[in-house]
Amino acid sequence: MNATVNLFNKIFAADKWNIGFVYQTPEELISTKKLNTAINWLQEDNIDYAADPFVVSINDAPRIYYEELDFWKGKGEIMMIDGFDFKNKKKVEGIKPDAIHLSYPYLIAENDCLYCIPETSEAKEITLYQVDQENPNQLTKIKVLVSGKAFVDSSIIYHENRYWLFTSVSGDHNHLYIYHSKTLNGQYTGHYQNPIPVEKEFCRAAGSLFKVGKSLYRPTQNPINRYGGSIIINEIETLSEKAFSTINKFEILPDKPYSKGLHNISFANNIIVIDGKRKVMSLMMPFKKIVRNLKRK
Repeated sequence: MNATVNLFNKIFAADKWNIGFVYQTPEELISTKKLNTAINWLQEDNIDYAADPFVVSINDAPRIYYEELDFWKGKGEIMMIDGFDFKNKKKVEGIKPDAIHLSYPYLIAENDCLYCIPETSEAKEITLYQVDQENPNQLTKIKVLVSGKAFVDSSIIYHENRYWLFTSVSGDHNHLYIYHSKTLNGQYTGHYQNPIPVEKEFCRAAGSLFKVGKSLYRPTQNPINRYGGSIIINEIETLSEKAFSTINKFEILPDKPYSKGLHNISFANNIIVIDGKRKVMSLMMPFKKIVRNLKRK
């Protein structure tokens, strides 16, 4: 019976990702070690994935950049919404090459400008883009920061007079890469310990690096039970050109109705934005999976 159920699920079931939010500060998250209110889930879009959300506050209102994946298209795209309504979504343009899978649109603000570092692992580069202030769904390529590997989920933060770039390589779940630069669009130097051995639940990034007081925190994906199963909040205890150490502080678990996964977290003002996964069934799913696999090649 179990084998039959598993086969049925493999054929007709798929993941469905959506975006949610809570009104909570990073300080409250660290002190309570949990999302302290019921998650407000957006009314689902009619695509398969709305995931990897990153939020920024524009005129005291949230704007979210995220990955959209439609199995019929096969490859992820970067989208943008103002507020919490998919009805006003816009496709983000300007990322090159544009025919590859795109995800994880990491945001960083500097000098009244907003920048984005989308995941472009198929291009084997980590690239900095600037967001157009008048047309926020338009990006302009500024510079390739690091190249040569299929980097995924690259995350950056300014800390103690340097920009620190954390990343990992697709398929390698046990090595972390760190790079640093004196300026955001400057020359990035690899950490002395690269590649840094880590356990797989402390490897791949799960959203925004953030500070509370003088402490620096790094969310990571926990894939022990399933892909995108939960988020680990790690405190970085030591970070220099030659040294790095981190400690696991607590885990954020998924919540109903998206109880199958949680793998990205972002912050803006008093809002925490996350994603969540549930299972869906469809008689069309076998065909959608075939199309997705063909178009991903």
